[in-house]
Amino acid sequence: MPATAKKKDPLELLRAIELRSLESSRGLPQQEDIKGTSLVIGFLVAGKKMVTPVDEVTELLTYPAMSRIPGTKSWVRGIANVRGNLLPIMDLKDYLMREPTELNINSRVLVVNHNGIFAGLLVDEVLGLKHFQDEDYSHKLPDVDNFLKSYMTGAYNQDSEEWGIFSMHALAKSPLFLQVAV
Repeated sequence: MPATAKKKDPLELLRAIELRSLESSRGLPQQEDIKGTSLVIGFLVAGKKMVTPVDEVTELLTYPAMSRIPGTKSWVRGIANVRGNLLPIMDLKDYLMREPTELNINSRVLVVNHNGIFAGLLVDEVLGLKHFQDEDYSHKLPDVDNFLKSYMTGAYNQDSEEWGIFSMHALAKSPLFLQVAV
């Protein structure tokens, strides 16, 4: 080794490498606040926009063929065989507002299976999956009939539209909903 070559301290070499690395690095990406969102299913009943949490609906069906059940209330449309399971079909609009749903190409059935209650709920139309930010939520219930309000848990307000949050689980627990006989 030539006498002119100077030995460098290993710590000094590491500090120099660290300094060069820091000078040429770009930095870490900024962490952005992730806003909470809710995934819900949008639907129409009597022209009112409503949503329900996706975990409260087990299936979405087109209006099935069914048999009428004698001795039941008007909002009980009948019973359908869906893949070997008997599914009672209830008209949600008729139950809530005493006005039968007029069937059309957009009519759908939301299937609820909660605490032993297995039922299909006929709605005017399903508007698909919706995402709402947590800040869109309001405890203030929409301006609807008090009977309907008893099944609502709040509302989402987005783009100047109000979407009432309808609880399928509250409906399935309701003694009035469970009394289908005339």
